Amino acid sequence: MNKRIAVIDIGTYSTRLLISAIHIKETLEETLKSIEDVLSVGRITALGRGVKETGILQREAIEETLSTLKEYVLIAKQYKVEKIIGFATQACREAKNGWEFLEKAKQLGIDVRLISGEEEAYLSFIATAYSIQPETDFVMIDQGGGSTEFAYGKKENDYKMEKSVSFPFGIVGLTEKFIKTDPPKKEELLQMSRYIKSYLEKIKDYKQAKTFIGLGGTITTLVALEKHIYPYSSEKVHGQVLKKETIKKWLDKLSSMTIQERKSIPQIEDKRAEAIIAGIVIFDTALDFFDKDFLIVSDKGLRHGAVIEEAKKIFKEAKHWNI
Repeated sequence: MNKRIAVIDIGTYSTRLLISAIHIKETLEETLKSIEDVLSVGRITALGRGVKETGILQREAIEETLSTLKEYVLIAKQYKVEKIIGFATQACREAKNGWEFLEKAKQLGIDVRLISGEEEAYLSFIATAYSIQPETDFVMIDQGGGSTEFAYGKKENDYKMEKSVSFPFGIVGLTEKFIKTDPPKKEELLQMSRYIKSYLEKIKDYKQAKTFIGLGGTITTLVALEKHIYPYSSEKVHGQVLKKETIKKWLDKLSSMTIQERKSIPQIEDKRAEAIIAGIVIFDTALDFFDKDFLIVSDKGLRHGAVIEEAKKIFKEAKHWNI
């Protein structure tokens, strides 16, 4: 028996679709191992642009995101999925008209839910744990458009998230708040780094973790740049190691370019060129603060965590009915 589900991550910066096949096996462990990613696509819709400044989702951003969601629903139906679930994050948490947007998304046939920063951290943590399978205690850094989640956990019998935090900064807000020139000035990047550090002071104890794992469009793009991966390949990016000095190298190189120059690099999507610097500053600052020399890069995030949670539910139901 197998079931196909579609998960849509409606982020502050990008909107991503994952269609997965869940094969019910004799044990939960076998079932989770058998999860198959059928299709994974993403688009930068920048739903959260201007939210920090205005407190509302902009009309153009809403329309662009809804248009992408309509397309995803059509794709999901073509793949004959049993259900389409969606998760809305920081932009909708912050915006006064977030609920209005969510209602429109529901009308498209998406079972969409506004999740807290803690739930967001948990789903990304689960995805990271099961896909990277670290043997030591670890910290996950999920850099997003409107928020950045840090989670600390370890493997006992299973992976257990012991603590997490969702900070209200991501590449959209940081870019709007600090970067006023093109290319950015060194002082702007220093101010951004100091701002990020002020939040990291609250989680000094995460430093004890032996392994750091990063996810998000910025860090996967850096792997693609460093390893000359084009077109993008999840298989080639997932699990790669990036050294701190490599991240610094790309920060120096890309921050000395204009947005237009960054757009000319094949591995950098047009819209990502505007905000990638803020993303690199997040990882660069975090590795400095926690005194780590490298991080492992995960291409699996919130959507994959949601599939794992859904698979657990389906397995329990199937065993209850002795399927």
